[in-house]
Amino acid sequence: MNCYCGNNKSYKACCEVFHINGGKTETAQQLMRSRYSAFVLANGDYLMSTHHKSTRPSSEKKTIVKWAKSVEWIKLDVQDISKGLVNDNEGTVTFSAYFYDNGTMDVIHEKSAFVKENNHWFYLGYAND
Repeated sequence: MNCYCGNNKSYKACCEVFHINGGKTETAQQLMRSRYSAFVLANGDYLMSTHHKSTRPSSEKKTIVKWAKSVEWIKLDVQDISKGLVNDNEGTVTFSAYFYDNGTMDVIHEKSAFVKENNHWFYLGYAND
């Protein structure tokens, strides 16, 4: 089975590596994909630890986990990447995450901002155009 994030690798060879190593990814896209897999698995600890401390909704962890468990995740579609590569310190990833909520298909479409600090990528939140 392919990884939840849509890569043609198994979860064990893809996002699980980052879930185990605390989110030490090489690129912003890898972090975004691993965060999607964390939503599929309702891994609230990973979602909090990879969310930048300046924007981290720590008090919302239980709500986020409850919601992530309440929907059926379908797929992730990455549409655009700007910077966020190995030698960058910031970047954006535009994606759509499809899911069923009470039998109705829905989608989260977001342009996400990422920042690298101390050689570690973090999710900042919605990117401002």
